Amino acid sequence: MKIIVGHSNMDLDCIGSIVLAKYIFPDYQPVKSRLIHPVARNLHNMYQNHLAFLNAKDLEGQHVSKMIVVDTRTSGRVAEYINHIENDDFEVEVFDHHPADEKDIPNAVIHEKPYGANTTQLGMEIIKREIKVGPEDATIALAGIFADTGNFTHLNVTCEDFEVASYLIDCGASLKLVSHFLQPLRKKLQVSLFHQVLNSLEYHTIQGHFVMTSYIGLDDESAGVNAVVEKVFEVENAEVYIAFFYIKKRKKLLIVGRNNKPAIKLNEIMSEFGGGGHSQAASAVVKTENGRPVYSQILSFLKDYLLPAYTAEDIMTEDVMTLNHSDTLLEASIRLEEISHTGAPVLDDTGKIVGFLTLRDIMKGRRSGQMHSPVKGYMTRKLITAAPDTTVRGIDELMFEHNIGHLPVVDGEKLAGIVTRHDYLNFRRGEQRRRKKAYKELGMLKKDAAEQDAIEIDKAAVDQIMTSEHGD
Repeated sequence: MKIIVGHSNMDLDCIGSIVLAKYIFPDYQPVKSRLIHPVARNLHNMYQNHLAFLNAKDLEGQHVSKMIVVDTRTSGRVAEYINHIENDDFEVEVFDHHPADEKDIPNAVIHEKPYGANTTQLGMEIIKREIKVGPEDATIALAGIFADTGNFTHLNVTCEDFEVASYLIDCGASLKLVSHFLQPLRKKLQVSLFHQVLNSLEYHTIQGHFVMTSYIGLDDESAGVNAVVEKVFEVENAEVYIAFFYIKKRKKLLIVGRNNKPAIKLNEIMSEFGGGGHSQAASAVVKTENGRPVYSQILSFLKDYLLPAYTAEDIMTEDVMTLNHSDTLLEASIRLEEISHTGAPVLDDTGKIVGFLTLRDIMKGRRSGQMHSPVKGYMTRKLITAAPDTTVRGIDELMFEHNIGHLPVVDGEKLAGIVTRHDYLNFRRGEQRRRKKAYKELGMLKKDAAEQDAIEIDKAAVDQIMTSEHGD
């Protein structure tokens, strides 16, 4: 017997991975977990007959020769299948995209790619083999990609995620159904919990990072908690959000985290408390008589774990072209044209920043025939500036709120540098480059498929590469 399995508590990406794996290994039987994640239950119920999954109990006493494992590499997450199999000498092949997770399935051949969704890895293999996917399976797989990439908004999204999604749409995947399956808050209880969480939010600045938390007590377990967390994270536009739900009846604390900062890896944080997941979405369950001490413990842990956030001093241009307040508008116009800038800070004779002049200000002088007037008569005196220790998030807020493309960085009264839209966008692009460089140095971006068969990721090496600089 040959089987395909995913992790326990199967989510949409896990189911999508199994569905596509069936095309690559057509003589293998797909087996489902006894637990289906709440976000995937609607899809599973609708396609239950089409999926034709075996149950884990159907493996009782069976002799398995080969097993394909998708969306995990940890033995504990496939134990419910292995425990039913009579032999232990079966071959194991893993397709996973969680390089930081524990890799402890004996003698497993591991295929891994740094894609946003694990379904994408199977999809790329299908494209390579020119296999046509049926419309129902294409819809299921596309839902998995949408779910695990946060509708293609997570920072780990790759070109391949888009490529496979496009291919699945060509195969007849229904975007309308995908949208239906991904509706976050379906039940009245979820809507009620959503508002309860919003009213309990707490805000923290830890090492310059904006961290949001909430702590809610529940009488018993409630399906759809993850969807509530996802919606709160979306609405509040937080950098990091960690939700704590203490289940009184079960005496356990459910911790669910969401994150949009490349420098922060939630799976590593949750692993300290027996959990796991992705760098951007992870969870843990802690058995405890009182959840509050664990809540405090995690906040303390974050203070030690997080590197200082990037600041204006890290990304600003230090060599700033400036104007003197007594320069004429004509002189200023010529200087700005020579260096292709649209504006510059204005200093007085002592070097103190006293204003900012843009091409728009110069146009006012040109229209009134005052090009030989001094800059100080046309410059903007109401300055919007940042301090050297202003975080990148603070810079983003200042630029957005005041609709400006130049942000002088001022230390006391002296100009220390300037952050332009170009500087800001270059920094954001650099985050992607640093991530890609880390994967490349670890061998995860090699083009030769043969070299991908059994790449082992050194977690310590990832840490060293990705944390060698400050956090975002």
